[in-house]
Amino acid sequence: MISIAITLRQIVVAMTTAIFASVASLAFAQPQPYPSKPIRLIVPLAAGSTADIVSRYAGQELSKALGRAVVVENKPGAGGTIAMTELARAAPDGYTIAFASQGTLVFNQAIFSKPGYDSVKDFAPVAFLGGVSNVMIVPPGSKVTTPAAVIAAAKAKPGESTFSSGGAGTSHHLSGVLFGRMTDTQLVHVPYKGAPQGVLAVMSGEVSMGFFNTPTVIGQIKEGKVKALGVTSLTRSPLLPDVPTLDEQGVKGYEINTWFGFVAPAGTPQEIVARLNTEIGKIFASAEAKEKLGPQGFDLAAPTAPAAFGKIIADDLAKWVPIVQASGAKAD
Repeated sequence: MISIAITLRQIVVAMTTAIFASVASLAFAQPQPYPSKPIRLIVPLAAGSTADIVSRYAGQELSKALGRAVVVENKPGAGGTIAMTELARAAPDGYTIAFASQGTLVFNQAIFSKPGYDSVKDFAPVAFLGGVSNVMIVPPGSKVTTPAAVIAAAKAKPGESTFSSGGAGTSHHLSGVLFGRMTDTQLVHVPYKGAPQGVLAVMSGEVSMGFFNTPTVIGQIKEGKVKALGVTSLTRSPLLPDVPTLDEQGVKGYEINTWFGFVAPAGTPQEIVARLNTEIGKIFASAEAKEKLGPQGFDLAAPTAPAAFGKIIADDLAKWVPIVQASGAKAD
């Protein structure tokens, strides 16, 4: 009897243990609410760039909204293709996202023979933020004071006028390419590691000119460290009301307004994309964002659905890739 009792007791204990283990296993297997760990935000351009300014603000505010750290990581180089290729290969779980722009998603598809990613197939659009215009700048001691004077100098000595950029494929690069094409001038592109370095090259006179995002150069313009000759939008910037557009100064039809947003790897669950879209939309629609970023030259858009952002990307690929290819601009 004692032997039988012991055996029964052992069976009961074993069954109870198995039941608890099974329940614990089921509880552990339940998906954790998103996010359950830090999120990595890749920035394909250098610290101090327009991309960096926006991404650090987004990371700071998104951390508050989600209750998890958002780690901003700058990975500049090769026009942003290094960072975007890394994102394309990342796990589609919502824990790796990236700043994306017209440069990385559109221009790079035209100027790189093998950018390393497909802008439509490899990414899930998350949130469209808005855009910025560029400003044509020259060194403070430059003798040229108008775009017409720049054109005359470039035609007088073909191939000697240079312009800097924050890298191949950036809007700075394509702004110079478009200016040269529309004015029939030969301008030499000098790419730098990032926009801040490219701006410094203009300030010091290493290059003849540059076309940089308003947020990157508005401080230097107001401090007299560079001279602004024109803006690349069709309307004047409210932040630089005395600076005419290139269009109104004779380069008819010239327009570049570059846009940006955030994307995730293709295959990221729709509910995660929707959550990020909602939170990011709230952040950039806030009065605080407009007060902080507006004076720097950012034109923030109203919250936009991921599908609408996807259409912007697709439409711009159809518009710009043939234009850039026809210009002959290449990065490799």
